[in-house]
Amino acid sequence: MLKTLRADSPAARRALSRLRGRLESAARELPPGAAAASRRAFGKALAPREAVARIIADVRARGDAALIRYTELFDGCKLTPARLRVSRAELAAARRVLDFETRSALLAAARRIELYQRHVALPRSLEMRTAGERLGLRVVPLRRVGLYIPGGTAPYPSSVLMNAIPAQVAGVEEIVLATPPARDGAVNPAVLAAAAELGITEVWRVGGAQAVAALAYGTRTLRPVDKIAGPGNLYVTLAKQMVWGQVDLDMPAGPSEVCVVADDSARPAEVAADLLSQAEHDRLASAVLVTDSRKLAAAVGRQLRQQLERLPRRGTAGEALRNWGLALIVRSMAEVAEVVNAVAPEHLELLCRRPERVVEGVRAAGTIFIGRFAPEPVGDYLAGPSHTLPTAGAARVFSGLSAASFCRQMATVELDERAFRKLAPPAARLARVEGLEAHARSVEARNINKRR
Repeated sequence: MLKTLRADSPAARRALSRLRGRLESAARELPPGAAAASRRAFGKALAPREAVARIIADVRARGDAALIRYTELFDGCKLTPARLRVSRAELAAARRVLDFETRSALLAAARRIELYQRHVALPRSLEMRTAGERLGLRVVPLRRVGLYIPGGTAPYPSSVLMNAIPAQVAGVEEIVLATPPARDGAVNPAVLAAAAELGITEVWRVGGAQAVAALAYGTRTLRPVDKIAGPGNLYVTLAKQMVWGQVDLDMPAGPSEVCVVADDSARPAEVAADLLSQAEHDRLASAVLVTDSRKLAAAVGRQLRQQLERLPRRGTAGEALRNWGLALIVRSMAEVAEVVNAVAPEHLELLCRRPERVVEGVRAAGTIFIGRFAPEPVGDYLAGPSHTLPTAGAARVFSGLSAASFCRQMATVELDERAFRKLAPPAARLARVEGLEAHARSVEARNINKRR
């Protein structure tokens, strides 16, 4: 099931490059089964990138009417402007009917996520005083943020918690959820219940690229937001890329991925189960095994075939493994960190002896799960850190979502006359070096005014 390659081979480097570029490749190719919907929407079959650009432009131009049209075309759900927003009564009803065990699990997860986020160091306002100067940094939460909660193939109440709680800890005033509806217009009750438990009252039954466009630009009924966060499929990820600049974004958070580092002490059945846990998300999900044991890689391959047969989502998981599954063989575990940094995975699991040695060398991963009793799915739901993480190699430069993601920093500068006169000559000189005479004169105007 996994394509086995030597980690230091040219073939492995090409495979990793292809893995990192899978979103760009997919953006140029129409997904299986999407041609009919594309023709209905646009009159012809469009590749995802072009389709998303059309949707965003349409939502900007026609607002609610475009949202209603695309919701009917892609979700099979007929709405009116009044039904775009989920009512408070629906939220309350979803909370009431939620079964005890599910509600208990959601509350346990919420408590752990909030505890973790409150311990994560938030940027803090500060002030630096010297003679005649007061320099500072003012930290404020964003006012209004939009959270995309995936739907379609599966409901994700966990994504409500993992995205909303960091925003709440940061102090965001208004949190808006957008999530796709079912054909009858209903939103998954577990998603609504999770929102209700957190006190979120603004929920929109809109999904896909059209939801991202509405959050970014606003419509008559939905006011725009300052930032959009949350994972999504290919179309959602492309839409987020296209609206960046109009709004801030969390990170590239597209189809899921996992990298499992394992030596011969690992149990093949557990390694295979962990790889499948991410492969079942999406046909573009990736699963990578890094090991110094070809014997283990072969055993994991056998386990994958056996476990896949019993998996309800075996079609999706099987396609993901065939297209994006790799087993990279290293000569020794000392090479592992270098390989992991090249993969830059969203989720990294360490099922090996002395995992702390690997951790020391890792510079590019979303979240690291250490040991066999910290499987990635525990992190998906209630370990504490947010499961909204960078994908497709973005972990080289992006961090996972946290309360700090929802804060803005503004520097402050205050000088008295004596401090200003000390800084004015070099400031004016540097302005003229750069050919910016008005800058220099702005500085010198204070000296002229003083002489008068």
